[in-house]
Amino acid sequence: MSTINDEKIDVGKTETLVYSAEVQKAIDEILPSDDPLDKPDFDTIDHINKLFPTEQSLSNIDDVINSLECKVDSIDNDIRSVIRGQIDVNKDGKAELEEAQRYIKHLFSQIREIKQKAEHSEEIVKEITLDIKQLDCAKKNLTTSITTLNNLHMLVSGIESLRGLTTKRKYGEIVMPLQGVTDVMKHFKNYTDIPHIAQLSTEVKQLQTSLATQIMADFREAFSGPNAKNFVPNRQMTEACLVVSILEPKVKDELLEWFIDIQLSEYTHLFDSAEDVAWLDKLNQRYAWFKRQLLQCEEKFRAMFPVQWELSERIAVEFCKITKNELSKLMVKRKNEIDVKLLLFAIQKTVAFENLMAKTFNGNTIIQNYEKSSNNLTKQSIINTETEDILQPFSEELQISDALENMSSLTEKNEPKQNASPFYGLISDCFQPFLYIYIDSVDKNLSELIERFVSDNKITLAKENIDDQTASVLPNCADLFLFYKKSLVQCTELSNHNPMLALATVFQKYLKEYATKILEVNLPKISHPATSLTTNVSNMTKDLIKDLQLLPSGMTETSVKNINCTPQELAKICCILTTADYCMETTQQLEEKLKEKIDPSLVGKISMINENDLFQNIIFMSINLLVQHLEADLEPALNNMTKVPWQNITAVGDQSEYVSIMTTHLRAVVPIVRTYLSTSRKYFTKFCITFANSFIPKFIQHLYKCKPLSNIGAEQLLLDTHSLKTILLDLPSMNLDDNRKAPAR
Repeated sequence: MSTINDEKIDVGKTETLVYSAEVQKAIDEILPSDDPLDKPDFDTIDHINKLFPTEQSLSNIDDVINSLECKVDSIDNDIRSVIRGQIDVNKDGKAELEEAQRYIKHLFSQIREIKQKAEHSEEIVKEITLDIKQLDCAKKNLTTSITTLNNLHMLVSGIESLRGLTTKRKYGEIVMPLQGVTDVMKHFKNYTDIPHIAQLSTEVKQLQTSLATQIMADFREAFSGPNAKNFVPNRQMTEACLVVSILEPKVKDELLEWFIDIQLSEYTHLFDSAEDVAWLDKLNQRYAWFKRQLLQCEEKFRAMFPVQWELSERIAVEFCKITKNELSKLMVKRKNEIDVKLLLFAIQKTVAFENLMAKTFNGNTIIQNYEKSSNNLTKQSIINTETEDILQPFSEELQISDALENMSSLTEKNEPKQNASPFYGLISDCFQPFLYIYIDSVDKNLSELIERFVSDNKITLAKENIDDQTASVLPNCADLFLFYKKSLVQCTELSNHNPMLALATVFQKYLKEYATKILEVNLPKISHPATSLTTNVSNMTKDLIKDLQLLPSGMTETSVKNINCTPQELAKICCILTTADYCMETTQQLEEKLKEKIDPSLVGKISMINENDLFQNIIFMSINLLVQHLEADLEPALNNMTKVPWQNITAVGDQSEYVSIMTTHLRAVVPIVRTYLSTSRKYFTKFCITFANSFIPKFIQHLYKCKPLSNIGAEQLLLDTHSLKTILLDLPSMNLDDNRKAPAR
């Protein structure tokens, strides 16, 4: 076996053969046996003792020996048979291997023969197709030669024809030959190293340059010459534009740039920065002039310029660029004269004009210019990189300043907005650096609004609200968030970049001021420990004590009269709580809306967690105040509990007087608080839990003071404690027809 190398032979006095655990396990799996002689822990002496347990059993020793000898002979025969069979297997394997080798040699010879036949067949096919390939190559070369000669003939004749037509200014007849010559020259692009072709290419370029110069001269004569005022678009100029369309694109761009400058020259003079009409309050006159000028231009030159040139859109784009630059310079010079009303008026008129342009034009020329400028910026960035190390020491501070100033409008200026017309922001971007005026105005208005809220004296509730026992949200809170909503809508129309981030900061500032100056400062303070929650509670307690004669020792009628707290204070606390809850929920919605409206790159900077925490703290303070007021009402009863002579009580009766007084207070006050907090039930539940967690340790503390104490007195205290437990569990549903169970916690 292959594992025989892993075995461990331990030859001792008994010459025992010991295998490793892995070898023994393999043997047991392959040759399972119940014979004790096959066991790895076989012991000869133990086995003999089992065969001959007594002296009498030795009489059979001969039979046992004969049996063992027969078994040994049988094993020897088995071993001999296995060895002989193994010899035969080796012989058969060798014969099969030799036969396999013969088959492989035969297969190899067949493959070699097939390969030779395939090579022979390939040579035959090559010989057959050799002539066909030569003919095909000759045909291809002949076709190319004929085509080239034909194109050369067309090129030469076309050049000669164009020369004559150019001299005669017959632009209508030039269009077709010029287009043909231009297309043919593309065919000879790879043959410019041939002198004759190079000469023809030079002549074509000279001819195109001559045409461009001549057409530009014709346009200048028509629009800038002595008879420019009387010029009427004619067929010759229309055909000249068709010729320009075939020439290089830069010829068309130069012609259009010159023509647009002429059309807008009057605009630059009328609305010069020195003129009064150039200021923001007359901004509407700029757009009115352009609308009239554009209509006149379309009526007069619509038929002369090709539609694909999009002349009207190009004029509109250039007008927007000029207006943006002029307004930027003008606002920088006169920025002290800009107020928020003038700024918003200018933005409103500008946005309306951009919307009109967006509906009228598709913005293709802006997108094309953006793609060209992107390529130019890529080339320029390579140059700037080479000089950056030289200029950096002198311009580092300037670069930081410029970056801070231009951060808000960098993306808008350099990249068209997705799913929006490129006209949006084409002019209005110039107002971006001045939107701080709008933000300062919002800040000022909010400051005045908060001061107005503060000047309304302390927070008071209408008498009808107190009678109805409803604590509604403060009206000034709704006014504050309504102002926030209007400001956010207005800012969304102006910008969704840094100005909106600044607006969010202003919102946060005045949320904190509202929380501190309006809510927190108006929370009532507990002046002394013995204060009541309502006057009604005091009267009810007083009457109940008189009727039941429950005034215990140490608690006089005077102490009841000293409990003095108005219902307005209770309503005020609940009103502040509900207002803080409303502010917290609305602030979360405000944060989500800001993140939705602002640029995605600035979403991470919007967070109002601190403001929410501030309102949450006011809610907890209000709940704690309610609990403190209620505990202050129950304090006299707890003090009276410690003054009862518990060692003198002789019999256990109904609940004690102090328990009845506390029950009366709770049944009178807790339902009022529940009604005031009807719109914020979760905080009423929090009030009940907080009161229970605060009152129980205080009750236990007073319980320890009830000494000396007899057994009967202890039983009475146990009864009182059980009564208080029942009352505390009934707090959430106290005085309700539907007596629901308290929350599990």
